[in-house]
This record gives sequence, structure tokens and C-alpha cells, in this order.
Amino acid sequence: MHSREPENLERLLSALNDLGAYYREQPDRKLTPELAHLAGPGHHPLMTLAGPLDLLGAVTRGRGYEELLPCTDELDVGDGLRVKVLDLAMIITLKEELGGAKDLAALPVLRRTLEERGPYTVR
Repeated sequence: MHSREPENLERLLSALNDLGAYYREQPDRKLTPELAHLAGPGHHPLMTLAGPLDLLGAVTRGRGYEELLPCTDELDVGDGLRVKVLDLAMIITLKEELGGAKDLAALPVLRRTLEERGPYTVR
């Protein structure tokens, strides 16, 4: 999930260019993302020099970066780099809303993990 604010889109596109990103659906064509693509709410399945990367402009119910930001935890991934990840309660909510077979299969484990960590709240 990425912020679709104009200044962030510029930074994101620059990083994607540095990573040699292209859309994975048609690898022979090597279509690269553009600002207009990244500004929309869609799914961007990319391949990069570092491996596959999926970017989302929005998820269920049109939730974008700004709407989901309060539902994040910040993790230190090393070398002083901190990333925001969705909290477990929101992941459960999204998987319930998506309702795909893989999403539903993961729910019992996610719910049990959340029970062990603290109360479940629907968002």
C-alpha cells in the first residue's frame, strides 16, 4: 500500500525505476509503471531486481494509505530502517471482507494469534 500523494508518487516512481520495475503479467513487454498508474486505486503486480513487489492503491471499501495508517504498527527491519505494517486486527478485517479461499483459510490462525496478543476489534 502506498500513499498516492503527488510528492510520494514521484519518490515511489524514482525508486521503482532504480529497481528496474516492470509489470509481471507481460514480462516479454517489460511495461513500466507511470505516475498515472500509481495514482489510481488499483493493484500493481511488479517484478524488480530485488524480486516480486505488489503495490496497492486501495483495498476493500476503498481504503487507501491514509485510511489504513491508524491501523499500522511500526517495525524496525534493521540498519535503522522502519516500516509500517498493518496491525493484526485490520488484517483479519480485510481477509474477512475479501472472503477468498486463502483468506478464509488463514483466519483461524490469525484470530487465535490475536486472542493470545489481546482483544479483537472490528474496524
